[in-house]
Amino acid sequence: MNDRFSIHNTDLVSMVVRGRYFRAMSNQLIFIVVGLLVTTIAAVAFIAARQRNSGRPVPAILRRGRPLPDFLATDESGDPVRSTQLHGTAAVILVVRGNWCPFCSSQVENLSVHYKDIVDLGARLILVAPKPLETTRRVAEFFEVEFDFWLDTDLAIARQLGLLEKSGVPEDHRKEYGEDTVWPTALVVDRNGVIVYSHLSRTISDRPNPKVLVQALARALSH
Repeated sequence: MNDRFSIHNTDLVSMVVRGRYFRAMSNQLIFIVVGLLVTTIAAVAFIAARQRNSGRPVPAILRRGRPLPDFLATDESGDPVRSTQLHGTAAVILVVRGNWCPFCSSQVENLSVHYKDIVDLGARLILVAPKPLETTRRVAEFFEVEFDFWLDTDLAIARQLGLLEKSGVPEDHRKEYGEDTVWPTALVVDRNGVIVYSHLSRTISDRPNPKVLVQALARALSH
């Protein structure tokens, strides 16, 4: 009887020890899994940050503090217009790709909401694009805003400013828009024709917050 009781107690002790061992192993496994997850998340975040900060650098002639380069465009009426004509007037300038780019259309629509803020500061809002922007014009009319549309039909401005993107137009749009396009860019220029804000999109979907453009404009005009 005592032997059976002793064996029974030994079995219980063994079960308890094994239970504690498995619990300890389980806890260690949980720590390992959590550690791997944290490491993976950190690695993904690091790679994403590198991707956000990689991308095309702002061309030297468009960097903050530089004068807006003198370039020749065409307005909607077909008349020539030069960037130097802006001297004395501040401006927000968007270089956009065309109606085929949904991110450009969305950018213009979002900025339309802040059009009154820009005008109230005494500035102009100018869109530079390779082709007439029929869709964008309809957006402007819908929001009752007055954009200046400057055309860069032969992409000469894009080449001059270092914004040309070779083979950037999707194949299903090349028949109408050609093969090459521009890299989306946003500029804020003060009354003296000096660039006070410059944003070159890191990806085709990357666009600056319209509020940031208005704030940069307001700071420039407060001096």
